[in-house]
Amino acid sequence: MRLIDVAIIGAGQAGLAMSRCLAVLGIGHAIFDRGRVAERWRTTAWDSLRMLTPNWINGLPWQPYDGADPHGFMTRNETIAFLERYAASFGAPVFERTPVMSLAADGSAFRLQTPDGAWRARAVVVATGHCDRAFIPSIAGRLSVDIASLHSSQYRSPGVIPDGGVLVVGSSPSGLQIAEELRRAGRKVILSSGAHTRVPRRWRGHDIFWWLSRLGKFSQRASEVADLDAEIRQPNVQLAGRPDHSDCDLPLMQALGIRLAGRVDGVEGGHVFFRDDLAESVTSADQRMAHILAAIDRFDGRPTNIGNIDFRRVDLAANDAPHMLSLRNENIRTVIWATGFRRAFPWIDLPVLRQDGEIRQTGGVTAVPGLYTLGFRFQCKRDSHFFGGVGTDALEIAGHVARFLGASLRQAA
Repeated sequence: MRLIDVAIIGAGQAGLAMSRCLAVLGIGHAIFDRGRVAERWRTTAWDSLRMLTPNWINGLPWQPYDGADPHGFMTRNETIAFLERYAASFGAPVFERTPVMSLAADGSAFRLQTPDGAWRARAVVVATGHCDRAFIPSIAGRLSVDIASLHSSQYRSPGVIPDGGVLVVGSSPSGLQIAEELRRAGRKVILSSGAHTRVPRRWRGHDIFWWLSRLGKFSQRASEVADLDAEIRQPNVQLAGRPDHSDCDLPLMQALGIRLAGRVDGVEGGHVFFRDDLAESVTSADQRMAHILAAIDRFDGRPTNIGNIDFRRVDLAANDAPHMLSLRNENIRTVIWATGFRRAFPWIDLPVLRQDGEIRQTGGVTAVPGLYTLGFRFQCKRDSHFFGGVGTDALEIAGHVARFLGASLRQAA
């Protein structure tokens, strides 16, 4: 069995940020990943995807963004290259294609089983990311077998989707961007939308992230939120990282000729049923956006009332929201489920899992001494799962790890 002070599970931005912090502290460690560095960007991102956050945010510990376009948005390939350069810059000890199959206690330490053998680590950081397992609702299993059904993480480009129309389920950033790309490629698209969060890409001359950063939204601590679970369940904001900084929202989808529908309520063979809730979700999202924009204006010294904020809206009267679709009659040949991700840790044999399967932690510290997490949504603060937010969390967790290792050594002596 091989020995190491700290095992990091996951070689994405969180795992690499953790590695950099531990390297600075001189703490021996190893990173294990089921694939390669930036594996999810390689295997679960469509070809045209860009970061949602502007480049000036997207730094990691001791590696700020240093490219020529700080207000742009890195492409999928640029993001992979950034993470590869980062790992190489300090010789991150990554064991690629080495999944951790089990994690259990081993006396006062941990035992990690990999296909290449067992490791014993004094501390472990689980950095497998918030977007771990693609989630498709079980009703998808009731679709006719002649309808292609795939998760948004399996989509790559319009050219590899079967001919015909597409039903996109979900109005997250992924759902909207995929729906738009397909429509611009000439496909008939119907978009099912539930509750969503909408903001403009730019407001009063600045990117929305510039404003939200100055309002202190990203640094808001988990302890400052009244209902943390509800905040974690909030849908991601409807944004796209485009060179022209244009909006990506339901009004744009409608303008492109995409038919909007409410939340999917059921599937039966070649028929899909929808709730009559599109107007409610659109109105709610518009009201929340108006509050956000009014708060920005007040911060900027502008006497703006919510009712005075002007923005593009969905023309609900002009949209023929369906209650039921016959996929065959509409020539819909593909359903893309942009329904998010879940986490699953069946490989962890330690008393840290909640009833819903999530790891019980506070600020990345679990009840098992020496076991930590990193990169999960609202772990320490609102931007804990952001590319540019995970670094400060990594610094905090590295401090915890250093103190734990020091204490355990003193105890052993």
